Amino acid sequence: MPDAASDPFAPPPLGATALGHGTPTPLAQRLLPEVRVGAGVVVACLVAGLVVAGLWAWLAPKVPLLVDGDRILYADPEGEQRAGADAVFVLVGLGAGIVTALGAFLVTRRRGGGIAVALGLAVGGLLGSIGAWRIGRWLGPGDDLIGTARRVGDGGHFDANIDLGALGALLVWPMTAMVVLLLLSAAFGKREEDPPPYWGAPAGLPPAQAPVGPWTAGPESGPGH
Repeated sequence: MPDAASDPFAPPPLGATALGHGTPTPLAQRLLPEVRVGAGVVVACLVAGLVVAGLWAWLAPKVPLLVDGDRILYADPEGEQRAGADAVFVLVGLGAGIVTALGAFLVTRRRGGGIAVALGLAVGGLLGSIGAWRIGRWLGPGDDLIGTARRVGDGGHFDANIDLGALGALLVWPMTAMVVLLLLSAAFGKREEDPPPYWGAPAGLPPAQAPVGPWTAGPESGPGH
C-alpha cells in the first residue's frame, strides 16, 4: 500500500526548530540576548541616575537655618523649601523617565522591543531613582547640623541638607518610563504580519499543489460527476 501523502497542514515534528535541524535550541541561548538587552537598559538608567542626582542637588531649594545661641532655628519658618525639594525630584524623575524610555525604544525598535526592555526600564528606573536620592543628599549640604552650627557661630546662617519628604517620589521615574514605552510601542512599534487565512495554501507550497477542499470542484469535476 503506497504511503499517504503528507498533510501540508500538519504541525512540525516535535522538537523541530525554525532552522530545520530537528534539535531544540537551548533555553540559555534564547534568553541570553534578552538578558543582555535588559542589563544594558539597567546600566543606562544607572548612568542617567548620576545626572538626576546632580540636577536635584543643584535645583532643589535649600532650607535656610539660623543659629540662635544654643538653638538651631528655621530662618524662614513658613517657607516651602522642603516640599520644593520633593517637587524638583519628581520633575527631574519625570524627565528621566521620558528620556530613558524614548532612548530604549529607539535603540531596540528594530528588534521589536520585548519584555526585557520593559523590565530593564522598571528595574533600572527604580535603582536610578534610589541612587539619585542617595547621591543627591551627599552632593547637597552636609547633615551634620551641630558641627556646622558651631563652625558658623551664633547668629550665623547655613543650609540644611536636602532630602525627600515623600519616598513615593522614587516611583515617578520607573512609572513614567513604563507609560511612555507603552505609548511609543502602541503608536510606532514594530508590527507583525497577519497570518494567512486558515483555508489558504501553506507558505512555500505552489498554488497547483494547494489542497482541494470538499467544497471546491476538482479538475475532473463537471456536469454529471
